[in-house]
Amino acid sequence: MLVVRPIAMSDYDALHTCAVESGHGFTSLPVNEELLTNRIQHSEYSFGKHNVAEPGDEGYLMVGFDSESGEVAGCTGIEASIGWDVPFYSYHISTIVHSSPKLGVNNVVKLLTFGNNYTGCSEICTLFLRPSFRGGLNGRLMSKCRFLMMAEHPQRFSKTIFAEMRGVSDADGNSPFWQWLQEHFFSIDFTMADYLTGIGKKGFIADLMPKLPIYINLLSKEAQAVIGQVHDNTKPALKLLENEGFTCRNYVDIFDAGPTVECDLRNINSVRDSIRAEVQIAPHSSSQDYLIANTSFENFRATAAKAAFDRESNKVIIAPEVADALHLKAGDYVRMLAQ
Repeated sequence: MLVVRPIAMSDYDALHTCAVESGHGFTSLPVNEELLTNRIQHSEYSFGKHNVAEPGDEGYLMVGFDSESGEVAGCTGIEASIGWDVPFYSYHISTIVHSSPKLGVNNVVKLLTFGNNYTGCSEICTLFLRPSFRGGLNGRLMSKCRFLMMAEHPQRFSKTIFAEMRGVSDADGNSPFWQWLQEHFFSIDFTMADYLTGIGKKGFIADLMPKLPIYINLLSKEAQAVIGQVHDNTKPALKLLENEGFTCRNYVDIFDAGPTVECDLRNINSVRDSIRAEVQIAPHSSSQDYLIANTSFENFRATAAKAAFDRESNKVIIAPEVADALHLKAGDYVRMLAQ
């Protein structure tokens, strides 16, 4: 059984393994001991904060682990409010028309405009599941457990939830979009730029990034072709978020031009459709799969399991081993989502 819980310092080696396995372009998991250690410490601090009335500097990082072996299968996270301490940059794609009635010419062109439009929003991030654990409901659990948390504790998160999707790059970490930027404005390759961003050294972006809008039709054909496209490994994650109601509002990443998708918290399907039910613990024969999370924040737990839900009484029967995994006793409440 895969169980999601807040990360602890004892998970450092497992998080480092995830960082190595995630590869190039996964900005939030750089292979850097200091940064990974700081992320774990900050997450411990964030989960330990009580009486949070609005999103602030909190960053919540969680791991999924096998309840039998204890092996960490992957990680997933939420940043409560980004862009205040470290700037968060993105490009917005806009459209303008160059028109000359006298000549009978109308040219529609698109621009990339540099900005900080997602400042203050909550970001779902750092979702990575190791290859050997990809299957069944594990991917859904690692992604959607964050929405169960948001449904139960909405005051900790902003109205707008967004996610940056990994853009197109090859096996060596070369991004066609960045190659054009590098040629004209930078002197460092994509992997180095991505790494510097991941460890929080973003000053070079403001220093070197063009401040005026960029005409997309002036970019190389290779760069134009990948704007708004995702890495092959990211397509399942994008599809899952689109099914939740997330959509791209013409914002893309400044390095690889991967799309940024967003949704109002209250309109996320898993938030809106989740159920809060009272727990009964007993063996049962239900065939219905659910994602189930306890209602604790500091000791958050979530898993995928079969359960028997009675809508009339608003009670759910879960097996003893599921109750143990989620630290539940009879009479407690859970937040759950049918699969």
